Amino acid sequence: MQQRSLHVSRRARAGRPAAAGAVAVLVLAAGVPAASAASPAPSPAASSARSAAPSPALSPAPSSAPAAAGTAAGTAGTAQDAAAVVGGERLGRPAVQVAPRTGAPELPATLTGRSWLIADAATGEVLAARNAHLPLPPASTLKMLFADTVLPKFDRALEHRVTPAELAALGAGSSLVGIKENLPYRVEDLWRGVFLASGNDAVHVLSHMNGGLANTVTQMQERATALQARDTRVVSPEGYDQDGQVSSAYDLTLFARAGLRNPDFRGYCATRTARFPGALDKATGQRSAFDIANTDRLLGKYPGLIGVKNGYTTNAGATFTGAAERDGRTLLVTVMHPEQQSKVYDEAAALLDWGFAAAGKVEPVGRLVEEEAAPGASAAPAAEAPASGILPHAIQQADHTLGPAGWTALAFGAALALWAAAGRLRTRRRPHSAAAALPVLPVLPGGVPVPPRPDYAPHVAYSVPSRPASGPAPRGATAAGGATAVGGGTRRRLTRRARSLARATGARVTATTIPRRGRRP
Repeated sequence: MQQRSLHVSRRARAGRPAAAGAVAVLVLAAGVPAASAASPAPSPAASSARSAAPSPALSPAPSSAPAAAGTAAGTAGTAQDAAAVVGGERLGRPAVQVAPRTGAPELPATLTGRSWLIADAATGEVLAARNAHLPLPPASTLKMLFADTVLPKFDRALEHRVTPAELAALGAGSSLVGIKENLPYRVEDLWRGVFLASGNDAVHVLSHMNGGLANTVTQMQERATALQARDTRVVSPEGYDQDGQVSSAYDLTLFARAGLRNPDFRGYCATRTARFPGALDKATGQRSAFDIANTDRLLGKYPGLIGVKNGYTTNAGATFTGAAERDGRTLLVTVMHPEQQSKVYDEAAALLDWGFAAAGKVEPVGRLVEEEAAPGASAAPAAEAPASGILPHAIQQADHTLGPAGWTALAFGAALALWAAAGRLRTRRRPHSAAAALPVLPVLPGGVPVPPRPDYAPHVAYSVPSRPASGPAPRGATAAGGATAVGGGTRRRLTRRARSLARATGARVTATTIPRRGRRP
């Protein structure tokens, strides 16, 4: 089926950078999956609940639908119905679900989205929903799952030279940021292309870096399963219309909630404009750059909006998932396929307004579930990072996937440093008022402390805080595993042993020392 994206720029498709705002909207007649293919008939309980609660006047869903999308929706809907409804039984009903208390505001009367949901990001409480689990084509909102899956894997400063093969399989009418083959791009620029311009070319380049399109699709499906997003079927990483590719308002909200826990994800989706690398001028040897703007029309206009992602395709119509913060409270909203594509932002904003006004005045009708624990994972809570929030500069990873031997080396180095620091403290003749407490490290079986590893964003730089501009210099260990004032042969032997063990295991450990100070009189 031929399709067009809302964000395609004629200049970008022709290989020329598009100026911000110069977007040509190319839209063909949109087919809509039939609601009856996935929505069970309302039960008497659902009907009574709807009549008892204030609800908007909703127009009937369009009847025309592509057969493939309808079949996929029906299959996914059956799978959801066969088991307990994720998030609560009421979220499986087709009617509007809301449970107002006295004084609760009424839902907006102009909602036409075939599926929508609004929830509290912190507690996971679903404040209201309609057809929360109805499987529909997701369009570019599926890029949230792509980012949540792939973003943690690459250092943002890493440069990658794009090959022609990485841009060869883009679908007709794809939204593009304007990547040129045979030129290098930093990972952070590629992610800006994904979030701001909804660039399918950026998605394909990152997917090839991740092992290919098929491998990325498999990982995205596994990630969706871990998040308990059971309505989602991933066929393409960028959300391009494909037979059988569906998601739901509930699942898209789960993807946004999980992604926003990553500071990089949160930063990219909140970026309004950026400079993007352009072509290379052969005459001057200089590389050009051009402006790109976020296609999220609420960003910068709705008070407190954080992001997250919008989209449009022929099958999906307009889709939007957003997050907004007000008075310390963050709400998530998803709207899928309103009657008019331009209304998706209006309806999302109206639901956010209602959600902030309804705080404490409605009972939740369901809940956003948490990510399932990995098979074989310990039920015990994970050890917390040091209170200082830092890792020593003297411990660096040679790559982002150290094996057991590498971590053993790091643990051994940390243990030696702590032992040396303790010995130095014992030799002091009198206490030093500026001595800082050592952070508490996690402990491996056998009592060996080990520095914790970040859960994501391996590019984040951890550093030891510099000493104050005034006042006496600190004595003893500068940080857990860092340099100490231990002197003589003991210091040299410890350094040699740590480096030898690191070389044997493939890790990289850098030990630095502070010149030994004389004893106080």
